[in-house]
Amino acid sequence: MQVVGEMIIGRNAVVGKEGSVKAIDPSRNVEIEPAFGLAGAADLQRAAELANAAFDVYRETSLEVRAKFLETIADRIMDLGSTLIERAMQETGLPQARLEGERGRTCNQLRLFAKVVRDGRFQTATLDSALPDRVPAPRPDLRLRKIGLGPVAVFGASNFPLAFSVAGGDTASALAAGCPVIVKAHSAHLGTSELVGKAVAKAAAECNMPEGVFSMLIGSGQTIGQNLVSHPAIKAVGFTGSRAGGISLMQTAAARKEPIPVYAEMSSINPVFLLPGALDNPKLPQAFADSLTLGAGQFCTNPGLLIGLKSDKLQAFVDATAGTIGAKGAATMLTPGIHKAYVKGVSSLAGVEGVQQVAVGQTTDMPCAAQAFLYQVDAKRFLNDPALEGEIFGPTSLLVVCEDEAEMLAVAEHIEGQLTGAVHATADDKALATKLLPVLERKVGRILFNGFGTGVEVSHAMVHGGPFPSTSDSRSTSVGASAIDRFLRPVSYQDVPAYLLPEALADNNPQKIPRVVNGDLVVWNA
Repeated sequence: MQVVGEMIIGRNAVVGKEGSVKAIDPSRNVEIEPAFGLAGAADLQRAAELANAAFDVYRETSLEVRAKFLETIADRIMDLGSTLIERAMQETGLPQARLEGERGRTCNQLRLFAKVVRDGRFQTATLDSALPDRVPAPRPDLRLRKIGLGPVAVFGASNFPLAFSVAGGDTASALAAGCPVIVKAHSAHLGTSELVGKAVAKAAAECNMPEGVFSMLIGSGQTIGQNLVSHPAIKAVGFTGSRAGGISLMQTAAARKEPIPVYAEMSSINPVFLLPGALDNPKLPQAFADSLTLGAGQFCTNPGLLIGLKSDKLQAFVDATAGTIGAKGAATMLTPGIHKAYVKGVSSLAGVEGVQQVAVGQTTDMPCAAQAFLYQVDAKRFLNDPALEGEIFGPTSLLVVCEDEAEMLAVAEHIEGQLTGAVHATADDKALATKLLPVLERKVGRILFNGFGTGVEVSHAMVHGGPFPSTSDSRSTSVGASAIDRFLRPVSYQDVPAYLLPEALADNNPQKIPRVVNGDLVVWNA
């Protein structure tokens, strides 16, 4: 399959007529052919109309048909072979192994949601039998299931051209919930998006899905993106990106005549608490440097903040880390814009009074390459200077040195909501770790011990979310089986005739799914 500069509207590949744009090879800072036509208002309207028309048909597809659709998307993505990986490498500067791993993750999460759909528990089917003779008042027949919210707008992320993009977690979970999806492709990987978008469209056609189940538009966030969120057909939004971008979409969604939820993953500095016992681990400096520089630091779970107690052992950790970071080469960032913002962020941090550079990575003359840094500051200054709390998207971290445990706990209480929080500790640190744990439960979505957050497992128990500003809604996750819950809502059926009931609520349970009947869990045994 060749990249020709098209977007997808229903069953049609379309070239937009509202101007054009080209992707950029960040390793050379040059444009890549071909040009991609930008969508206009008519394109957006057509995609929205198709999605709206598809919703009632798609949400009532059988569980098996919907699961097979998700698996077919994964198969068609794999069919793209090296063409997809080579184009993604060219557009992002990411290495082949990283992108092959991300492709595997993308397909695995599609298959995970196929499993979620097949077992049917996501519907939360609940039946309360009628009690006509109950006194003082009878009870009607009541049944509940969850259905999709409606068409969902998904915004591709810059740092994950596959796993958080056209067929990424937001798209997979929305389709699993029974919601048509309109993707706004990210300008950083247009060719990659076209290839994956056409794979999704091909799968939809093979599985006889309604035409509007999937579309992909190309255009600027200020026009297509905002207008997509404003469109009355859209009932929810999935977004991964900057805090400014997420808040802007939240404001647009809230200002609608019918406000809708925006599930935005935004900024996070992912604090790592280094307790005294863990500092005896000679592998810790290398593990930290590896996590910090993974993917040029362009992970939302990058360890952007270290917190430790002032001691000779902490200083030994700093000295060793200077060596591990010093051995790290500069790596190409995803776009010239991201690189420019990174350089500006590092310069701003270095210019804050009291901040000291303690480790620096290697440099290079390549364009868009990020040099790694570790800075240090005392806890008192950190607690009193908001400029030290911002996310620097790239391989830079700040070590906060605390005078005592009380100051460390004050830092923990002070930080904003985060995606992850890590504690490095041994059994000797139990007393302090016990105090930290409840604070982190309030502050982060995922708590790690003796690890770093840059590995996000796609599984049933994973939470990739957290209190604001890490996400717009701390009750949700964008990774893992629970991500489907974002795009569902409950509907109760009272005294509905048996011939009109959905399959999930029929007396004979034709879907063979676990249900709660009169308060008791009934697991179907085939």
